[in-house]
Amino acid sequence: MRVEDIRYASRFDGITGSAIREIFKLIAQPGMISFAGGNPSPSALPDDVAARIAAQVLREDGKRILQYGATEGYPPFLESLKAYAEQAVGRAVPAVLPVTGSTQAMDLLCKALINPGDAILVEDPSFLGNLQCMRLYQAKLVPVAGDEGGLKLDALEQAMAEHHPKLLYVIPNFQNPTGRTLAADRRPAIAKLAAKYGVVVAEDDPYRDLRYTGEAAPAIKYYDEEGWVVFLGSFSKIISPGMRVGYMAGDAGILRKCTLGKQSSDLHTANLTQAIVDRFLRENLLPDHIARISAAYREQMEAMVKRLESFPAGTRFIRPEGGLFVWVELPEGLDALELLPKCVERRVAYVPGTHFYAFGGHPNTLRLNFSNSTLEQIGEGMEALRAVLEEALR
Repeated sequence: MRVEDIRYASRFDGITGSAIREIFKLIAQPGMISFAGGNPSPSALPDDVAARIAAQVLREDGKRILQYGATEGYPPFLESLKAYAEQAVGRAVPAVLPVTGSTQAMDLLCKALINPGDAILVEDPSFLGNLQCMRLYQAKLVPVAGDEGGLKLDALEQAMAEHHPKLLYVIPNFQNPTGRTLAADRRPAIAKLAAKYGVVVAEDDPYRDLRYTGEAAPAIKYYDEEGWVVFLGSFSKIISPGMRVGYMAGDAGILRKCTLGKQSSDLHTANLTQAIVDRFLRENLLPDHIARISAAYREQMEAMVKRLESFPAGTRFIRPEGGLFVWVELPEGLDALELLPKCVERRVAYVPGTHFYAFGGHPNTLRLNFSNSTLEQIGEGMEALRAVLEEALR
């Protein structure tokens, strides 16, 4: 028997890998301007501060940090994290669990809740990385329609009544990929629907602090009176994605199941990176750091949006209040997937929007990231993109 004939688990049927990771292979060329990823700007990564803190915490608590740790988390971080999470959601939370990036939080929720064939409600479109996670657990994905205010409540209740889902996955602030913000008056209604139908809500909010305009609305978790909402947070976008520190906040019973699932995944999130984030919180370093990076991101976002205003007639886009992405709808008849190789030839790349829909389609959509490009690169890359569109429309 040949190794090529291995019979892989059926959970991998139809799993082709992250479209973004595949695009990265395409664009690993000198001089490429990438609007494809979701990376923070290199200038936003606090390497000097992290180096100082790492040395400090290793001197002060190095033996414990370098030893195996508890799955439940590095003890000092659990204390500072609980206070931080409660400030984020606006109320007390029964329990918190540090995780290896908020991506792991979704994996653990699926591990704890989902049997093959169980329904999960998702925004349409939604974050493709977590769509892939749900598919690996062989869930039945049920897209729920939305509008400029996010999930439509009538469509959401209909889907809950019809499909009896185990889980609802929603990104309330500056949604990936669309950049939309869930309307304030829909948040308490979602919490009530979750309790009415017995649906766990995964409220994934990694971009919450990157707000450039408008007023922040309370989290869905703020309105959760019965424990159905699990709040997922991350320090990837505001400190460092390479540290891989995220967290879950919610019902102690749900988080206990996730803790058991984590024991067989990675045992515990790295003690050193937990300790570094803990010191960021204890020294109150985040407010000034977030203010600095948000000012730069606002300028980058505005530069990209300004360029989009001169794109061919029929182009529509969402001006986000924060986050890292701008969502674009091209004139009807254009296919962002087909146009991507032509854009790569012009040394500019993006992610075709079809990858963010649970069942594809919507070929004239794409997602642009502005945070990882300089103002000069944004100008040059958007001009190249506009030129490709104009040629395609001739």
